[in-house]
Amino acid sequence: MPVTQLQSELHCILDLRVAAVALKPLPSVEEVISVDSGNKSAWAHALRIAVRHQNGEEESYFMKVAFGSQGLESLKGEYEATAAIYAITPDFCPKPIAWGTLETAPDTHFYLRKYYEFFEGVPEPESFCEKLAMLHSSHTSPEGKFGFHCTTYNGNIPQDNTWSDSWELFFANGLRHVLNIREARAGPDAELDELLPGLFDKVIPRLLRPLESNGRSIEPTLVHGNLWCGNAAIIDDETEEGIIFDPSSFWAHNEYELGNWRPVRNKFTRRYFEAYQSIIPKAEPEADFDDRNALYALRFNLNAATLFTQDKNYLQMVIDEIRRLTEKYPDGYVDEVGQDKPN
Repeated sequence: MPVTQLQSELHCILDLRVAAVALKPLPSVEEVISVDSGNKSAWAHALRIAVRHQNGEEESYFMKVAFGSQGLESLKGEYEATAAIYAITPDFCPKPIAWGTLETAPDTHFYLRKYYEFFEGVPEPESFCEKLAMLHSSHTSPEGKFGFHCTTYNGNIPQDNTWSDSWELFFANGLRHVLNIREARAGPDAELDELLPGLFDKVIPRLLRPLESNGRSIEPTLVHGNLWCGNAAIIDDETEEGIIFDPSSFWAHNEYELGNWRPVRNKFTRRYFEAYQSIIPKAEPEADFDDRNALYALRFNLNAATLFTQDKNYLQMVIDEIRRLTEKYPDGYVDEVGQDKPN
């Protein structure tokens, strides 16, 4: 939905009675004091709701508002992903409270969570990466597989979270899904299309199959799924302690999370890699780590190319990286005793 239409729809939202409906899961709220408009995007709008509880204490809550069936699905995904993260590391994300549809506006949907005051900057690396490693150390996928029990969204991109026993297969399917969405939104690109067979037939098997071959295995880890500096914030100005929010979660290879740290624009420097890997070392084969990281980063650059189709720089980054990797790995996957494996 265009921002102008979104803003016009919000006239009904910026009403204390409507906010009170959304706060029904909080029976201790006695009065809604104010509703203030916050950040907005092309697909959602944020609100801060100040309330007074029955004991006289005042508190604020964050509410995200979206419209239509896609808005409902995306907010459900955000709630479910945040709830999954909160169940493992409750001090690392806001407590999710509720999601649903406003009774007075059936095409208008909301997600409600605790509100935080954020400070400028990126959280301190050591404590931040310690919490992230704790999240990644919980190998409790309910299916023991890669995927998630509902669709989660990266911006306005629905992710393919279909359960899979194989990380290689799950990653490849998810990447194809985003490629299809990008093409539907922006049209085909001849240069990209020419490179894709080498990416799927050679590069992905070469870099991901060794993780699950020759006695190696990886356990599914719950990832935030879109962990850049805009989805992490400092909540204590003195300690620079941080939290994460707005997740696009699924159960994945833990190193997938670090793919979004590779682009310099996302402000997670080498210090964050080092702090994280001091707790969770690079997966074997360790020598493949940098190119695995580049492959995972390629997915995040593709997400950006799909979200912002008018900016051709993101698509060019994807094309350049695929070309580099296909030139480096022209033979694809060869097992460790020298026999080719079928793709």
